[in-house]
Amino acid sequence: MQKKKGRATSARARAVVLILFVIALATIASQDAFHDALLRTLAAARTVILLHPMIGAALFVLLAALSAMLAFFSSAVLVPLGVYVWGTTLCALLLWTGWIVGGMCAFAVGRNLGQPVVARLTSRRTLSRYQNAISNTAPFGLVFLFQLALPSEIPGYVLGMANYPMSRYLLALALAELPYVFGTVFLGEGLVQRRMALLLAVGAASILLSVLAWRALQRRLLPSGPTA
Repeated sequence: MQKKKGRATSARARAVVLILFVIALATIASQDAFHDALLRTLAAARTVILLHPMIGAALFVLLAALSAMLAFFSSAVLVPLGVYVWGTTLCALLLWTGWIVGGMCAFAVGRNLGQPVVARLTSRRTLSRYQNAISNTAPFGLVFLFQLALPSEIPGYVLGMANYPMSRYLLALALAELPYVFGTVFLGEGLVQRRMALLLAVGAASILLSVLAWRALQRRLLPSGPTA
């Protein structure tokens, strides 16, 4: 009973964080002063990026990669700028590339440097619980669900330390990140273009996917039932 209560609490916490994030985006989009300030900032940044397009794109990918390795940094703040500068398609490609690079770097850190280093980069408690539940013989479906349900840095570190086959991890990473790439980019588009229906619909779908994937992962890992 205590484990079930803990899992339910964690699922609610995830949903609350995502809901608050979507509310914040909707507030910025709906308020003229906030939205105008955002557009002025994006326009100034776009001018600089267009003067150095290759450096701008490389920096965007690098920051997206860092967000896939570090729990305290999110690339969500970069996406409105990416949409404003490059449009949704190219922004999505750059974001996806960055997240894959970051996931592979997390995997390499886990495999080559091990837990002493990884424990400094993410939650030690979450790391130890999933490390005990996911092995190098885990089926691909479980690894895909693991990647889909949790922040991307955790599966990378855990699977790297478990010596999971790199090619299978890369495939799971690339597939699992796709819905979040498009969701994040469409949220950015909704914010920049003040498309409230798009913003709220994509936000609701992202919340639902995250919670359902997390619950499905907990069911697969029973009876150990680790919590995030």
